[in-house]
Amino acid sequence: MLEIKSLSISYGTRPVLHNISFELAVGTILAVIGPNGAGKTTLVRAITGFVLVQSGQILVQGRDINRLSAPERARQIAVVPQARQLPPAFTAWETVLLGRTPHLNWLGQTSPRDEEIVRQVMQRTATIDLAERPVGELSGGEQQRLLLARALAQAAPILLMDEPTSHLDLQFQFSLLEEVRSLARHDRLAVLVVLHDLNLVARYADRVALLVEGRLRALGSTGEVLTNELLSEAYHIPLEVLHAGKGGLPYIIPAFR
Repeated sequence: MLEIKSLSISYGTRPVLHNISFELAVGTILAVIGPNGAGKTTLVRAITGFVLVQSGQILVQGRDINRLSAPERARQIAVVPQARQLPPAFTAWETVLLGRTPHLNWLGQTSPRDEEIVRQVMQRTATIDLAERPVGELSGGEQQRLLLARALAQAAPILLMDEPTSHLDLQFQFSLLEEVRSLARHDRLAVLVVLHDLNLVARYADRVALLVEGRLRALGSTGEVLTNELLSEAYHIPLEVLHAGKGGLPYIIPAFR
């Protein structure tokens, strides 16, 4: 679904990503992890076309992203960004309806089908009760769920999420990622999600990409990447990966003595 080939990006003279390559398959969740400044958000912005690629390729279903028009790109890739930039005077319903923009006719008219899709994704993300409320009155967590609903309204096969749990309490962190896992499994989405919480990564990711100083330090299953050695080296603190019983999920704690 998505292929990154030898991707390198610089901001001016400062290299940010160095020769990154990986693939994102349909029906899977790839978690991108790494310390601050590792290039995680830059990677997401490059895939969406907001950052100029110096070298390498980004392919969506075999097509170079630079050859796609903005509407074509939006029909292929939906994004839940790190920063909330929602129009405060819009209602929640109007905000989610913006996700249908790539599918509207040249007059920008919505159809009953567009409205039904919006209704379904708002029900799915537990935002339907917010439909008539102005976005400016909503909490950070409520706005975060609206961003997910807006992205799902695009009906794109690729979903990118940049720290989607950062404004959510524990209940909604788990419910959101459970929903994302369901989307990957049952709706056959290809999901790339940037996460800081390594224990959420252990629970929900199928594969993990570890970025360190703009380089892909490791790529593989959670068991292959979430190791004492790799994590301690990447984050510059001693970390220990434990398991809750035989075959249980790993969980990561500081290993200070």
